[in-house]
Amino acid sequence: MRQLKAQRATTARAANAVPLVVTAKQEAAEGVVTLSLARPDGARLPDWTPGSHIDLILPGGLTRQYSLCGDRWDAHTYRIGVLREQASRGGSAYVHDALRIGDQVRVGGPRNNFPLVPSQDYVFIAGGIGITPLLPMIQQAELLGARWSLLYGGRKRTSMAFRRELAAYGDRVQVVPEEEQGLLDLDAWLGEPRPGVKIYCCGPAPLLAAAERACRDWPPYALRTERFTSAAQDAPARDEPFEVELRRRGVTLTVGPDSSVLHAVRQAGVDVLSSCGQGICGTCETTVLEGQPEHRDSILADHERREGDCMFICVSRSRSDRLVLDL
Repeated sequence: MRQLKAQRATTARAANAVPLVVTAKQEAAEGVVTLSLARPDGARLPDWTPGSHIDLILPGGLTRQYSLCGDRWDAHTYRIGVLREQASRGGSAYVHDALRIGDQVRVGGPRNNFPLVPSQDYVFIAGGIGITPLLPMIQQAELLGARWSLLYGGRKRTSMAFRRELAAYGDRVQVVPEEEQGLLDLDAWLGEPRPGVKIYCCGPAPLLAAAERACRDWPPYALRTERFTSAAQDAPARDEPFEVELRRRGVTLTVGPDSSVLHAVRQAGVDVLSSCGQGICGTCETTVLEGQPEHRDSILADHERREGDCMFICVSRSRSDRLVLDL
């Protein structure tokens, strides 16, 4: 796990945004479009693994994260699915209304905070646009000959993207439109806890909370989730300032109660990549050399938090008087 986190941090720091061209734009369902992206010169794109996402940087500096949902063996094309958000802050509305084939965007990544770990038995659970990171996982499970099943819920059938692709898998996929069949019955779908099964769930916060309840008696770490919005947080553990030493630069900063570590680091002239500002994308992951971080992200699992050797400095803070970071 430490190796995985180190790989994530290295990737994030090395992921300079590059220009890509929109080569295709298609309606995948009501309120969902897919974009295909490629280099202007047709050159090879960076490799990625199931669960990866990219940063889509739009005109005006808007940055949004979207899961890669295409063929990972296609070295020249990235595909993403974009839901038109009802309360859009500009990103999804721009993609739906203004972005055209031939337009150029900048892309950072890919990064993977939701990796598919080896198993011979997977259960996938998707809610709405949460189907996107699971599509490449299903393809990988098929390639490896693993057992798998998918429970896919959405508001209505016509708003559920990629149903035609999923139909090829037959009865291993159960599509449950809420207006026809109600909410997903996770307890019935999961059945009794079974060792060795890995459960992957992506979708809105209520679905993730329901999955956590349904998996409370399963073996530790059986359930893996990815969030599109940050989880609700309690008040910070401490409201007094703390010191942050940037070991490689030999600089010590003071972070006040109304500032983030990221803001303080940037104020000191240190350029750290960041994207979401909510602790959900993983871009600003930073190695902790000393001290006890207070994790306020929506990425790390409980055992990773206990290790305390990394933090996402856009939201996470310190439980100790001093942190030493590998910056």
